[in-house]
Amino acid sequence: MASQPENRLKDSVSPYLRSAAHQPIDWYEWGDAAFARAKSENKPVLLDIGAVWCHWCHVIDRESYENTEIAKIINEHFVAVKVDRDERPDVDARYQSAISALSGQGGWPLTGFLLPDGKPFYGGTYFPPDDQGGRPGFRRVLLAVADSYRQKRPDLERAANSLADAVAQAEMFNGARAKFDLSVVDEQIQSITKLFDIRNGGFGQSPKFPHASAIDLLLERYQETKEKHLLAMAQTTLEKMARGGVFDQLAGGFHRYSVDERWLVPHFEKMSYDNSELLKNYLHGWQVTQNPFLRETAESIIGWVNDVLSDQRSGGFYASQDADYCLSDDGDYFTWTLDEVREGLLPDEARIIELYYDVEARGEMHHNPAKNVLWVARDPAAIAKTLGGDETAVRLTIARAKGKMLAGRLRRTTPYIDTTMYISWNAMFVSAYLEAARVLRGSIGDRCREFALKTVDRMVQEAWSKDKGFAHRIGGPRLGGSLDDQVFGVIALLDAYETTLNPRYFHAARRTLDHVLEYHADAEGGGFFDRPSNAPPLGGLDVRRKPFQDSPTPGANSVAIIALVRMHAFTGDERYANFAQKTLEAFAGIAPQYGLFAATYGLAALLFARHPIQVVITGRAEDPAARSLEAAANGVYRLGKSVLRFTAAGSDGAALENLPAALKETLPHLQADRAVAVVCAGQSCMPPTNDPAQLTAMLENGVVGAAAK
Repeated sequence: MASQPENRLKDSVSPYLRSAAHQPIDWYEWGDAAFARAKSENKPVLLDIGAVWCHWCHVIDRESYENTEIAKIINEHFVAVKVDRDERPDVDARYQSAISALSGQGGWPLTGFLLPDGKPFYGGTYFPPDDQGGRPGFRRVLLAVADSYRQKRPDLERAANSLADAVAQAEMFNGARAKFDLSVVDEQIQSITKLFDIRNGGFGQSPKFPHASAIDLLLERYQETKEKHLLAMAQTTLEKMARGGVFDQLAGGFHRYSVDERWLVPHFEKMSYDNSELLKNYLHGWQVTQNPFLRETAESIIGWVNDVLSDQRSGGFYASQDADYCLSDDGDYFTWTLDEVREGLLPDEARIIELYYDVEARGEMHHNPAKNVLWVARDPAAIAKTLGGDETAVRLTIARAKGKMLAGRLRRTTPYIDTTMYISWNAMFVSAYLEAARVLRGSIGDRCREFALKTVDRMVQEAWSKDKGFAHRIGGPRLGGSLDDQVFGVIALLDAYETTLNPRYFHAARRTLDHVLEYHADAEGGGFFDRPSNAPPLGGLDVRRKPFQDSPTPGANSVAIIALVRMHAFTGDERYANFAQKTLEAFAGIAPQYGLFAATYGLAALLFARHPIQVVITGRAEDPAARSLEAAANGVYRLGKSVLRFTAAGSDGAALENLPAALKETLPHLQADRAVAVVCAGQSCMPPTNDPAQLTAMLENGVVGAAAK
């Protein structure tokens, strides 16, 4: 293998594609060249879609794509195309839909067999090299597909054309249009409640994913109705996840999902988009409950991201951290044997950690039964009672031992960190960090604010243009931005504007949203397509797709509604409100069926019906009374709430033009150096207040919602 020359993937920007550069396969990146060759040589296309963080992608690489015999079959009978799903989510989404319809399976690696025009006719996920466990071997599959292509080409073409038509119909959501009715949220809450795991938290059984938008929907609905079971579902889920093995108990940050219903054993990769949305959940949970454990978890996510998943010098959030450092590894970096714990700690420390994290001679990992996933099995108070000690001493010992264990873990071979910066995921983290700045305040809040603004500035400088909006990533040849990149970018820019009152963020947000309306909108049917109308063709599966489901990130059409509603609140431009309603209507007939998996739609529906809450606070920059009002306003979780801080320094004048009419009428009557808060929603404003408790009550008790009607 060492003598194998590198293939054409050696120059790829994608680390996942570059990792296959040594394979003896004549790989192409996704593009016209591969399909032109397939047509000229009359060969089917073998499509492999994976990711650098994907364990089974590495397995199929090692077992099959590095196997010279299998490579020879592929090179002889197919044109091989390898795709990074993070780099090309548009390609991945379409072929996931098609292959899932064909085989009933989705996920990564995705293995597809396509006609030379790009239409799929067969596929699956992981194939072992030889027949195994009921799965056909890859050798046999490759030869059978090649034979079918030669012998049954007309049948394959008919099947592929029918499949492409079916995918196009499904992705367009034809027939989903209905009159928008806020009762859709009631149906979603009922769906979420039925799926709630009362014992372990979370929704459904194994495998268990976080569903961050559903948690926020429960919290926002609780703030409106004060129904205690809604808060109980959200808080139980947040606490159980943070005590489980799905949370990195030493360094912070969440793994992608749990393979069991108890949140104990995770798939160990850590994704940017999971941690940004969960950070928001824990911040919102802290706002609603004042439970210090939720705040500590939020701060722990921030600490891990600052240390591992970000470019602290230049700004920007990295894409992911891998689960494994080699194929024989399955979370070994993150797990511990009993001997490893005892070797690294003093005897009294080890005994407490064994009880705290349930470390035993036999752990939870199937590939290495001695390995333990760390999860909080007992509280310090219970450990103190068991050992006959003091709870405070136990807490101090746990903190000291965790520091030693983390230092020891850092000496292990570290799983790969993908330093690619995707715009949508960066925008999500910008919003999360600006939320942290408002909610946590103090030095940690200041650092979050500074880094978020540094990141959004880099996004604009390196990946944004007035004519095209956002690209998909920072660095490398420009990849056209998807709907996700644009709408999450708009949200991040609006958040940056609300934080700074710098109008350049507002103008960039509005310009980007107008670009979305011009190039992504379905003017007739409502909703937005993931690719702009002026994007180059995508091949045989060039279906127009409206992303709706929250999987794995919040559905882009629902995020677009939130962006439109927030922009309308600032500008009063009815174009934004009208198209928000039209987009809500485009999915109203189907949203109840998606339930948990379209919780972002529920959030968008609530925000549209209620109108965003806007709090303007005046007073000198250092005025303690103004600061108390600001802390009160930021202490309450309400979806889409903005807190705009005007000081008496005279530097805020340029921001006044971006305020809604009701606020523009109110502000001139206030004394700029007097600490007061004005709360508005829609076209109505409440009387000014200088009482933080009254401001809190306005935001929590529905007074603002009533004013918006």
